[in-house]
Amino acid sequence: MTQTDPGPVVVTGGSRGIGAATVETLARAGRPVAFSYVANDAAAQALCQRITDAGGQSIACKGDASDPAAVDDLFQACRDRFGPPTGLFANAGITGPACRLETLELADLRRVVEVNLIGTFLAAQAAVREMSAPGGAGGSIVLMSSRAAQLGGAGEWLHYAASKGAVDSLTVGLSREAGPQGIRVNAVAPGLIDTEIHAAAGLGDRLQNMKSNVPVGRIGTAQEVADAVCWLLSNSSAYVSGTVVQVSGGR
Repeated sequence: MTQTDPGPVVVTGGSRGIGAATVETLARAGRPVAFSYVANDAAAQALCQRITDAGGQSIACKGDASDPAAVDDLFQACRDRFGPPTGLFANAGITGPACRLETLELADLRRVVEVNLIGTFLAAQAAVREMSAPGGAGGSIVLMSSRAAQLGGAGEWLHYAASKGAVDSLTVGLSREAGPQGIRVNAVAPGLIDTEIHAAAGLGDRLQNMKSNVPVGRIGTAQEVADAVCWLLSNSSAYVSGTVVQVSGGR
């Protein structure tokens, strides 16, 4: 990113993993960040402190990404502290439990769809309203997809993969709808990335078991995904829209 990259950024699910790496990278580049988180107050506060210590600006807002009121509060906090956002990274997401379709509980399916799809729609909707308002400067929206959207998630996360496939469709459709308003829309699709999401789903050894499937021969890092997100949010990608960028080592 360059010093000419404009304005504040809103990040959902920003207190850990890829979200936290993105928040820190944006703040280091001089962009104020308002981020949401669900439960871990200590992690959110520690992230804000690291950013402050490094000379950056951030604000943490506790709230569920699938709750319209929480999304409104997040965007309001950004406006009040930093001004209208010109960037959004709709990162908040969950895998749900690892299971086959026949054992998938309806409550787990609904929760995955609520967070990964409805939450992404809500954040994107709020961002478009902000960026296309009278006097708005347009901006860049980045959605969180996954390689699972194309690989399918068989035997583990069909529900998660299906929710991310919908995010891919949203990326293409919204880029065409919002482009005339000066709003670019893209997504990142991480592959096997070293975050705690695997262990949280009960698959703590998943990365090592699947590493041999990655053509470049290693697991990716949260920072590598964050770098792709920050590029898409910057003026360096000014002619990129409607694209799902794979960050997967060729997998």
